[in-house]
Amino acid sequence: MATLIKLPSVAADASGGILHQWLKQVGDRVAVGDALAEVETEKAIVEINAEQAGVLGRIVVQAGPASVPINTVIGVLIADGEDAAAIDRALAKQGGAAAESAAGASAGASAGASAGAATAASAAGGTSAGAASAGGAPNAGAPTGQTAMAGNVASGAATASQQAGSASASSTAAVPGGRLFASPVARRLAAQWHVDLLGVTGTGPHGRIVRRDVELARDRAPAAAPATAPLAGRPAARRVPHTGMRRAIARRLTESKQHVPHFYLTVDCRMDALLALRAQANHGGAVKLSVNDFIVRAAALALREVPEVNASWHDDDIEYHAGADISVAVATDGGLVTPIVRDADVKSLAAVAAEIVELAKRAKVNRLKPEEFTGGSLTVSNLGMYGISQFAAIINPPQAAILAVGAAERRPVVDADGQLVAATVMTVTLSADHRVVDGAVGARWLAAFRALIENPVRILL
Repeated sequence: MATLIKLPSVAADASGGILHQWLKQVGDRVAVGDALAEVETEKAIVEINAEQAGVLGRIVVQAGPASVPINTVIGVLIADGEDAAAIDRALAKQGGAAAESAAGASAGASAGASAGAATAASAAGGTSAGAASAGGAPNAGAPTGQTAMAGNVASGAATASQQAGSASASSTAAVPGGRLFASPVARRLAAQWHVDLLGVTGTGPHGRIVRRDVELARDRAPAAAPATAPLAGRPAARRVPHTGMRRAIARRLTESKQHVPHFYLTVDCRMDALLALRAQANHGGAVKLSVNDFIVRAAALALREVPEVNASWHDDDIEYHAGADISVAVATDGGLVTPIVRDADVKSLAAVAAEIVELAKRAKVNRLKPEEFTGGSLTVSNLGMYGISQFAAIINPPQAAILAVGAAERRPVVDADGQLVAATVMTVTLSADHRVVDGAVGARWLAAFRALIENPVRILL
């Protein structure tokens, strides 16, 4: 029996993902647990594994830059001896589109289907569904004129041929009476992004304009002409479309600053003892410890001492976490990623250091698993290696605090005897959510953190 392959929920807060690439091709045999495809989320690339064995009979959605909603049918597995008719029956039963006719014309959605009209596949040039793949090369495993089509009728997703920019068979959403069929969300976004709905082709039920159509129209809109001509000899400005990660960062941090009442506490930490201990530990050691490794474990141990900071705000309650899970900010080419060191308070410093290296390496190539960057107790953001003396960071919800770490610098200080001496000092700033953490609580956590940094042997215990 043919089995539909649907896009799974790849992240806790994700509504969809970009089909990055297919790892299996039509005709390939598939075993349970085999990686079928890769899906790009806002923060990582995740593999989709087969839940049943069989043969990949059809790729319904080709890899491409457009977002695919969760539960969309992206492919079909068949058993030995089954043919295209079995695939068509499975898609029809699901409520998706049936197979294309030999001439390449799309079959209309059934009268009982709730959404999802199929598109015409070929123009005079004979473009196939494979044109949505990299380089626009036709898919050798698909019949001529076959188009990829959205299998989840409720999603109203565009087909793969539309992702490639081919002409759609769906009519525009305007009817002769002048009425425009568009969802409320599509109308709101069109007004926000200044998209003219009269120029948008609807891919929802009966040509209805849905959110995805407005997003595509926005992304394809030509850049506005500069107000003035560029200066002689100066190249024109360059515009780069937003990536999914950049959009996610913009959305989450804007929401954080708008809805989370931040307050800030700053303290200076003497670093001489820690730097001396680190030099001793690294002498001939198998694992090289960084200053940031000490900071991450100190932050976790401080959460154990002041558990009121190890919490998250929810509309109906405050959640106090059982473990001290420290998120470590990692800069990548696409943006900031915060992989999590789980239970950093009970792991050895060497184990914490090795885990940070491994997580950072995979974060830079978008290979983190969703559970490795979702949640967390507190984030450590360190810009000291760039020579930044002090800064304040934005809280990463649902966490209630983030620690901004500056550079360890030689500064004049007054010692216990009242003498002016030179010392290595690091400035840290705690940004806290005042809904969860009161000022005195944040001050106790920061005092516990500084005590650990200035007495670093405790971090090793």
